[in-house]
Amino acid sequence: MSEENLQSMSDLVSLCKSRGFIFQSSEIYGGLGSCWDMGPLGVELKNNIKNAWWRSMTFRDDVDGVDAAILMHPLVWKASGHVDNFTDPLVDCKSCKGRFRADQIDLKAPCPTCKAKDSFTDIRNFNLMFTTHMGAVQETAAEIYLRPETAQGIFVNFLNVQSTMRRKLPFGIAQIGKAFRNEITPGNFIFRMREFEQMEMQYFIKPGTQAEAMEMWKETRFQWHLDMGLRKEKLRFHKHEALAHYADAAFDIEYEFAHGWGEMEGIHSRTDFDLKQHMEFSKKNLMYVDQMDGNKKFIPYVLETSVGADRSLLAILSDAYRVENKGDAEKERTVMRFKPSLAPIKAAIMPLMKKPELEGTADKLLRELQKDFKCDYDTAGSIGKRYRRQDEAGTPACITVDFDTLTDQAVTVRHRDTMVQERIALDKVKMYLKDTFNL
Repeated sequence: MSEENLQSMSDLVSLCKSRGFIFQSSEIYGGLGSCWDMGPLGVELKNNIKNAWWRSMTFRDDVDGVDAAILMHPLVWKASGHVDNFTDPLVDCKSCKGRFRADQIDLKAPCPTCKAKDSFTDIRNFNLMFTTHMGAVQETAAEIYLRPETAQGIFVNFLNVQSTMRRKLPFGIAQIGKAFRNEITPGNFIFRMREFEQMEMQYFIKPGTQAEAMEMWKETRFQWHLDMGLRKEKLRFHKHEALAHYADAAFDIEYEFAHGWGEMEGIHSRTDFDLKQHMEFSKKNLMYVDQMDGNKKFIPYVLETSVGADRSLLAILSDAYRVENKGDAEKERTVMRFKPSLAPIKAAIMPLMKKPELEGTADKLLRELQKDFKCDYDTAGSIGKRYRRQDEAGTPACITVDFDTLTDQAVTVRHRDTMVQERIALDKVKMYLKDTFNL
């Protein structure tokens, strides 16, 4: 059997649309640039990814979770440097009115769109934060921002969490939440969007221990992506040589997408920059008192792990995509080989025919399995076509109720990856799914 991996992002986009993973936002109005909606299967898959991350972070004895507000005091973003420094250098083409990042094109060459020569405007900086207004009347309301990252909501709650949870260093604060960036060059499906979701953890440590913390979290986070089912050869570390103003070391975990290698997660040593800035601007004491070291006071350093929920989703979709026996009209199939625990649908129940006696048994089995698993009930088309639909949805098991079921009280369970079929007693199906697929 021949097998082909994902070759083109357009193939994945097409499957995501046809199977209900991801839709273009506001599609009936022509769509909105680089904004996407999670469909029925997409939201299940994304929630499974987020739940796996949340458990890996907070089901340990040194990390707590928060859910900070999207809207924050505008001084938060002044202190963090986003108001003054969160910008892209832009130029416009005077001929075609196209807009480009000045650091991504040759300004001495013709316009890449219309080929006009000497047509670029002067470089100007464009702030990537979305602004809005808080107050009843816009003219008198305060200008605030949609957060461009989730980290600052953690930093401003450092003392709240440390004191209420009685935490000693080192400890972390985790959060999953939406962020917004007015990107000028978004694209590659959901790789770069204007509205996206981050899964982020800030680990507060004693100054001088950041190298040790970096190695621990690099290993931990790389293993998490392997545990999600991603192939090791598709993952790599990228070390930052040019560092952000707040960092003293930075690594990215990159995945080889259809469009090339791209950042999926950042693991950055942020020093004490953020807490020091918020201490200065808020005039609040954010010092940590080390009772184990003679009540010594200092501002903690921070080791950050930040993974895009949408990029993780895209990597898992890309990695799972397979085409078997391509070109063979009878044997070709597209299958999404998700890790079973991540699959949007765990099992599909299929009465062989639309007969009351089969549908009654199938419906009873569905209701029993739905107590533990997300299931589908599929009666449309031949059994072969139904199998193919579930393969594209990534469903690990298809369960067929046939006429033999009425006498032997057993069903046929067909495995997604191998297409092997087994006869399983009705009252053993739930335990069989749990044991076989580690659900």
